Amino acid sequence: MAGTRNRWRARDWALLLGGLAAAGLIRALLLPTEGLRGDIDQFVRWVHGIAGAPLGEAYRMNLSFPPVMVYVFAFLSAIEPAFRTVTDGSDPAIRTLMKLPATLADFGLAALVAWVLRDRPRWAVGAALAVLLTPAVFYDSAWWGQFESIYTLSGLTAVAFALSGRDRAAAALLAVSLMTKPQAFPFLVPFAAWFLARHGLRGSVPLALVGAAVAALLWLPFIADGGPGRYLGSLAGYQGDVFAVLSLRAWNLWWLVQEAYGGGSFLSDGGAIIGPLTPRFIGLSVTALLELVVFLAVLRAPSGRTLVLGLTASVLVAFAFLTTMHERYAYAALVFGALLLADRVVRPGWVALATVVSLNLVAASPPTRQLATLLPISGPLGAAGAVVILAITAVTLILLVRDSAAGGHDLPAAPGGLTESGVAP
Repeated sequence: MAGTRNRWRARDWALLLGGLAAAGLIRALLLPTEGLRGDIDQFVRWVHGIAGAPLGEAYRMNLSFPPVMVYVFAFLSAIEPAFRTVTDGSDPAIRTLMKLPATLADFGLAALVAWVLRDRPRWAVGAALAVLLTPAVFYDSAWWGQFESIYTLSGLTAVAFALSGRDRAAAALLAVSLMTKPQAFPFLVPFAAWFLARHGLRGSVPLALVGAAVAALLWLPFIADGGPGRYLGSLAGYQGDVFAVLSLRAWNLWWLVQEAYGGGSFLSDGGAIIGPLTPRFIGLSVTALLELVVFLAVLRAPSGRTLVLGLTASVLVAFAFLTTMHERYAYAALVFGALLLADRVVRPGWVALATVVSLNLVAASPPTRQLATLLPISGPLGAAGAVVILAITAVTLILLVRDSAAGGHDLPAAPGGLTESGVAP
């Protein structure tokens, strides 16, 4: 059952504010840095293109993002007129501005984690700061300039609404997450089970319509120019050509295969390896099977804990077994898993996951030559990292199935006083 509400004390606030200050300082130092210039330069070119043309024509560029990120880019172009002429990230001020939305989203994630766990101040503060101070989190946003925190923020907001019995709002925020980056699609599996278990098939239809309506509204400015079709064409090009390899430096099952047979080179995921079966088909099949396990577990016991475990497991399954995975795509599992840090069974696995994901990101794109030498992406470190990721994925699935069989349990401090069945009284 939900924990008894505890009062926040001065020391809780002091620890939280001290952690926020440390997190802010780290990010302030990283924001102007070069980061991964290739990616940042590409993002600046997209903002430049949006600044110089009608918004509805944005998808005439080879954008790899759904519309929410286009709105983010449009906002940046509106507040900084220099984007009309700037086409790369050579200016530290431009780099800082490009990294700022994701960096602010970092703090949004921490605030939401603390809010969900607010009835237990110690763990609210600890989990919030664990998110903010995990190297993978600030490295992804404030150094690299990537946007994992933005779509994860929408997904975590959907969790907060779902746990407080506001499933329509949860469906709307889930749609926003899906329309931010396609890497949010694993969120659909546990949420679909949650909605079906709580509302039945008939009651879930309005929720699906809410999500569809939000997605349609977000796409609305781009429809006349064929934006959705152009986006799908760009996405197919990236997935079927540019990134059609076993693993893009993601320490997962396919990284082990690629390392064993590729000699340090990328291998295509489209060649037959077992009869007519390709790695991509095998990865999709294994992932679909394990995502079904996640779906059925949450469907059987739709509690706060199974929803969070289901989201964590769903993200990890996709990361561990799909081909074409990038090193960053286990990110959301860190954030969702932080909601369970009060659980002494979950805690060691979360620490291991945070460590491996952080090492994977730094090894994939080291900021210095010294770190590149110290943390080689290939070799024993990468192999060990992939094994750890696979083990954590398996343990998370086992915990989810076990909890589901036991009838599900609430989070230690879910908002709104959810019962163990996950339904607000």
